[in-house]
Amino acid sequence: MKNKQKYYPRQTLIAFLLVLFAMPLGHALMILMEKFMGEGAMHIAGFMMGFVGLILVIIGVFVKGDTRQTLWGFIGGLLFGTGWVEFLFLYYARRYGVQPEIENGEIVTKPEYLIMPASFGLWMMVMTMYVFSTHNGCDFITWIQKVVFRTKRKVIAAQPMTRHTSIVTFMELNMMLWGLYLLLMFCYDKRFLGDHHPVTFLVGVGCLIGSFFILRRQLRLASWGANIRMAIATVVVFWVPVEVLGRLDFFKEIWIEPEKYTTQMICILVSFVALLVYIMFAAHKKKSHE
Repeated sequence: MKNKQKYYPRQTLIAFLLVLFAMPLGHALMILMEKFMGEGAMHIAGFMMGFVGLILVIIGVFVKGDTRQTLWGFIGGLLFGTGWVEFLFLYYARRYGVQPEIENGEIVTKPEYLIMPASFGLWMMVMTMYVFSTHNGCDFITWIQKVVFRTKRKVIAAQPMTRHTSIVTFMELNMMLWGLYLLLMFCYDKRFLGDHHPVTFLVGVGCLIGSFFILRRQLRLASWGANIRMAIATVVVFWVPVEVLGRLDFFKEIWIEPEKYTTQMICILVSFVALLVYIMFAAHKKKSHE
């Protein structure tokens, strides 16, 4: 008789909520900086944010413990992605006068997102390195390797790269956010599909279904660090239908106007910090017992 697979709902729920709450907080932080800081100060602050994020990720390479390394990579990755990716797109979009996409007198796509698809080649360059050079635990990359390499997979991608958990978390977060935002921008583009196109709707539905399959795998991970890393995949894929529905005005995206929803955003921030502290305490307690 086969042993029943053990599930860890507590770790999964907490890790999922931690990453989920980080998404609107990142959006809100950028919006607030845009609205309440001068342009020069905002770009300097954005650059410094990205620099601090990079430093945190590097510190995470040298700290002890899988959970701590994961959290350093996660927090650092969030700051890096916001500061050195989103704010740099914003800076150059404004510098060269890129105009937003406007429908019915309202901005539907900001300039920085309109130029993001130009980075598709860079994203593919990094993905090519991963597909052809690494044996790793990413199901998506593993599937591509099986399809492309078939019987030669073990020869071409024979062994993993040097593994630093902080760097793995940092790269997972930013590559997934980058890739899925590229997907959304191509879907929204009316020259390709458009935000009301059936394919765009199917992309959202497909990602929603896919997120539940990832969540099912996440439920089997007892380690806090591994669970958080899987939660990143779960939440980022889950966030695609959230973005699609928000684009279609299915619900109010409070993180787009955080100054009008101060109470809700503060609750999300407090919950995020509380979950972060709880995970650190729980991981330390578990390590002490071991």
